[in-house]
Amino acid sequence: MTTIEATPATRYIRPGTFDSRVFNPIVSGLARLGVSLFGSRLLEVRGRTSGEWRAVPVNPLQLDGERYLVAPRGTTQWVKNIRAAGGGRLRKGRRTEDFSVVEVPDRDKTPILRAYLDKWGFEVGKFFEGVTKDATDTELEAIAPGFPVFRITA
Repeated sequence: MTTIEATPATRYIRPGTFDSRVFNPIVSGLARLGVSLFGSRLLEVRGRTSGEWRAVPVNPLQLDGERYLVAPRGTTQWVKNIRAAGGGRLRKGRRTEDFSVVEVPDRDKTPILRAYLDKWGFEVGKFFEGVTKDATDTELEAIAPGFPVFRITA
């Protein structure tokens, strides 16, 4: 069972048992071995309190020559950590890429969320509470505050 905190700026959907104990460890393990499922990567970010590296599987999105990280579960720990650190690294096998991020303002998220749902909706659509890639711009604008988005910069 998932838990949803509903205020847009702090919206968070806690991972269920299957995701936290089965799915995420499998995807993370495959990324460490260099196997990517549909372009997934292992995001590594320093903890904002501990300073230790934390890792979570993510689905980077490429759109119009830019790359983005979208947080379908809302304001997760990795979101809080990347805001504090200003960046992190993406890993696939032995290959790592250090990067910085710029958080995308809510007013600019609509095309990014639509593209993200188009590419990853089969996996993360359940976190979008019925909103799909076919939603109107108004519907996507309404949910944008609950979905942190970061543009990856070199």
